[in-house]
Amino acid sequence: MFTGLVEEVGTVRSVTPVGDGARVVIEAALVLSDAELGASIAVNGCCLTVVALDGDSWAADAVPETLERTNIGALAPGDVVNLERPLAANGRYGGHVVQGHVDATATITAVTELDDGSYRYTFELPPSLAAYVVEKGSVALDGISLTVASVDATSFTIAVIPHTHEVTTLGRRTVGDTVNVEADVLAKYVERLVRPSH
Repeated sequence: MFTGLVEEVGTVRSVTPVGDGARVVIEAALVLSDAELGASIAVNGCCLTVVALDGDSWAADAVPETLERTNIGALAPGDVVNLERPLAANGRYGGHVVQGHVDATATITAVTELDDGSYRYTFELPPSLAAYVVEKGSVALDGISLTVASVDATSFTIAVIPHTHEVTTLGRRTVGDTVNVEADVLAKYVERLVRPSH
């Protein structure tokens, strides 16, 4: 389980096709301080398994499902990614429940800088996630725990403080870019509980 609090930004070193999947190698520092083979690290909010370690880099295998559902398949050498290790049992819980299971991607449709240095991002709302994205609810975008500022039938917005804009990949995103979206898992369970059985 993750919290959506990005620990560092890593750099993609290589993406090598392996059949219909890919091996992704990422340069990092902090998340490698206690990494071992088989460990989980969230990359842009997508939980991947460490399959190789080499000094200042690590590798993960992305299966076709991952490449189809996330923006991992669009990564290229030099791209930057948000990285987070799973929450330690004795760690602080500062974000929200993030599983690292990306539901879909969403495209940025507008970015507005406000006079206090913060930003407002508008995203298309994938129809499959419409029931789970609610005003003042939580959403993980590229692995960043964020609060939904507003939502309508086709889009939603988030407000981003300057710190988050600077220390995550969000500050490098612009109109037309896609981000990984993980809806709040609590909303999914509530829907399942109240949905009539067939």
